[in-house]
Amino acid sequence: MPAPAPVKSLDGRLKMRDGNTIPQFGLGVYEMNDQEAYDSTKAALDAGYKHVDTAEWYENEEPCGRAINDWCKQFDTPRSEIFLTSKLMHNKTYEQASADIRKSLKRAQVDSFDLYLMHSPIGGPEIRKNIWRALVDAKKEGLLKSIGVSNFGKKHIQEMIDQGVELPVVNQIDLHPFMRHPEIVEICEQNDIILEAWGPLARAMRFDHPSIQKISKAKGRDVGQIFLRWGLQHGFIIIPKSVSPKRIVSNSQIFDFELNEDEMKELDGLDEYLVTDWDVVDVE
Repeated sequence: MPAPAPVKSLDGRLKMRDGNTIPQFGLGVYEMNDQEAYDSTKAALDAGYKHVDTAEWYENEEPCGRAINDWCKQFDTPRSEIFLTSKLMHNKTYEQASADIRKSLKRAQVDSFDLYLMHSPIGGPEIRKNIWRALVDAKKEGLLKSIGVSNFGKKHIQEMIDQGVELPVVNQIDLHPFMRHPEIVEICEQNDIILEAWGPLARAMRFDHPSIQKISKAKGRDVGQIFLRWGLQHGFIIIPKSVSPKRIVSNSQIFDFELNEDEMKELDGLDEYLVTDWDVVDVE
């Protein structure tokens, strides 16, 4: 299947393969301490964000959940309007995964996660199969509304297809113009698995690249907005991280312009397999 068409507003949603919907734009909170996660989540909600992405590994599920609950209470907003994602840290056993899901729910002060991901494919085929079964069963129990994976390579997705199991709705990987992962993108799009970019700004490592600078000046937009608009137009879910209220707002201001075909082609040509953090898509 082709990539989904980009949404037209900050609260626009994409339909996932299980029938649920997900906001295409959200806030990432990787490497934020408790206060930063709480303040950034509230700033993002103030700016109109409807999606927050945390993880057991980040050790900030509690402040994110608390910030969402406080904000919803303050503005009399139904909690169901805010989409919350978390992720499983350890791939060990079915039993531990089941217990860890419940601990994460308790920390985040929610009855269910809108999306829950295996954070990595580490552990080997049998462990992956058991962990995925734990997520499927937790979904059946109503603890997880949608389930997906993160940092899965082509072979890991193919493994799930070959097993005939319920496929993930999302694969969250490193995606930006300098890290395009074409083989992973292709197999996911062929199987209606939405791609989600956990580092859509490439951690600012290529903000001074001549092509980025040129397009930024031509559009009258900051370089971060060029990165994010590229991901949006490819149909990826994008979750830029920021602890700056000003940057949180500017990151979201990408729905009133488009990159033309030539600009997208130029950005597509920048792929250099730039690893900005974690790279486990080829583990056995």
